[in-house]
Amino acid sequence: MQDPKADTHIETVHVTVTGAVQGVGYRHATVRRAHMLGATGWVQNLPNGTVEAMVQGTADQVDHMLEWLRRGPPGASVEEITTRREYSDKRYIRFEQL
Repeated sequence: MQDPKADTHIETVHVTVTGAVQGVGYRHATVRRAHMLGATGWVQNLPNGTVEAMVQGTADQVDHMLEWLRRGPPGASVEEITTRREYSDKRYIRFEQL
């Protein structure tokens, strides 16, 4: 019998978040949320004041992460998120802060 998880379609989305998203715990809270949802990938600050993330998981996991990234943690003020679907064979093992 086949493993049902083997048939699960994995999505990968590159995200850029603009607004007051640095110095407010955004990355740490993103890692916690991803672990809670079972999503994998990474998050990091960029020198221009934005936050960049790569989110990978099932369609539901990715959708929930994107919904959360639009709000962020208390103290953050998200102005905009831009997303770009990635097509890659790379599979992340966990979600981490770079």
